Amino acid sequence: MAHAELIQALQAALGPHAVRQHNPSEPDALRPYLNDWRQRYAGQALAVVKPGSTDEVAQVVRLCAAHGVSLVPQGGNTSLVGGSVPDTSGKQIVLSLQGLNRIRDIDPANLSMTVEAGCVLAQVQAAADEADLLFPLSLAAEGSCTIGGNLATNAGGTQVLRYGTARELCLGIEAVTAQGEIWHGLKSLRKDNTGYDLRDLLIGSEGTLGIITAASLRLYPKPASRMAALVSVGSVEQALALLGLARRQLDAHLTGFELMHQHPLQLLARHLPAQAKAMQGLCADPSAPEPSTPPAWLILIDAASSQPDATLSAQLEELLSEALASGLASNALVSTSDSQYRAMWALREAIPLAEKAEGLMVKHDIAVPTSRVPEFLAQALPSLHARFPGCRVVCFGHLGDGNLHFNVQGPATMADRDFLAAHEHEVNKVVYDIAMAMGGTLSAEHGIGQLKRDELAQRQDPIGRAWMRAIKQTLDPLGTLNPGRLIA
Repeated sequence: MAHAELIQALQAALGPHAVRQHNPSEPDALRPYLNDWRQRYAGQALAVVKPGSTDEVAQVVRLCAAHGVSLVPQGGNTSLVGGSVPDTSGKQIVLSLQGLNRIRDIDPANLSMTVEAGCVLAQVQAAADEADLLFPLSLAAEGSCTIGGNLATNAGGTQVLRYGTARELCLGIEAVTAQGEIWHGLKSLRKDNTGYDLRDLLIGSEGTLGIITAASLRLYPKPASRMAALVSVGSVEQALALLGLARRQLDAHLTGFELMHQHPLQLLARHLPAQAKAMQGLCADPSAPEPSTPPAWLILIDAASSQPDATLSAQLEELLSEALASGLASNALVSTSDSQYRAMWALREAIPLAEKAEGLMVKHDIAVPTSRVPEFLAQALPSLHARFPGCRVVCFGHLGDGNLHFNVQGPATMADRDFLAAHEHEVNKVVYDIAMAMGGTLSAEHGIGQLKRDELAQRQDPIGRAWMRAIKQTLDPLGTLNPGRLIA
């Protein structure tokens, strides 16, 4: 009865159209809100609620708190750690923020913009571009992920090397508390030294402390030119040396430095051959008939400048000439058009889709100091192959900031779901033990969600864990906001 009263109250507050429940005549209508992107978690919801304003979000939270019902904030539902889908009880409310999708303001003189949390990242990028400015956060899911989710997970992406994570790109936040109050923290200042940074407390909190409803974002002048290069190298040590050379020669013009191992490139060629064409000519034996073997390691260098194309091109060509002459690289392609530039990035960003087509894997989003990436791989790869003979490792990521997506699939003779069920914990132990012994982390940009919650609780510094629990208890004593995520 209490749940029926809550549904009635929500419908009265938001209108019947904004409160959706399971309908037997449309059994799949709510599925996009109940299943995670990796299809690993599937939940049930009392209802999916779609408020259209911050005030309505606050009303929803107050009603849920009053009825003792927890809620799960959700943006684009692109979480890779099960952070934005309900549990299986059928007693939670999914709070979809997709209706908060307005660009509130762009301030070119202040290099800032204010947007609502449900704005899709690509929409924000486009709005900045129309103002002849740049919002540099960029990741593969940018066509569906939302700003609120990006901030709630402190998203990283492909340009952290130059512009930082979502945290560095956020100036202020508007949020709804667990009590249904609105915190008006939408300042667009670069300097504000007035006590605890409450904005930073919410960024990366995964909806467990408050619900982000709007944000002030940092903008940059739009580059006059941008170029990319695909570079073949024989080892990670050479890739690291190439990164050092690129930093010295390109300096602030270096915006991205991505690393891709041969195996994910082979998956691309198998499942998404159109995207794999961007590396044509860089194969181990370019004269061999297709399909030929991809290079051992492929680097994607991204560069942007306020100078014309010719100037940037000359800098990039000089860098690659030195890399080839010194033996750091064996081959290289430089983009000569915007379409080729986009094709090179499409190759890199299609790897998760190729992985998904290949099957289930034990996923990792680790980071170590950039200088120790070769050491990590030198330890992790043989350790995994010794413990799990025939296992296949898909390794790619952001070498420029030390973040690797290091995913492990069982041997071809074993069903991927069986390998995941039987060995996930053991695989995690091998990978996380090595990464954390090097001063690394078990989550660089994907967050914790429910996938890594228990792992974090076991490995986190006890004082840090106690502080997090104390903050959660203080700000959300009833456990209304996204329970069971981040904090065990």
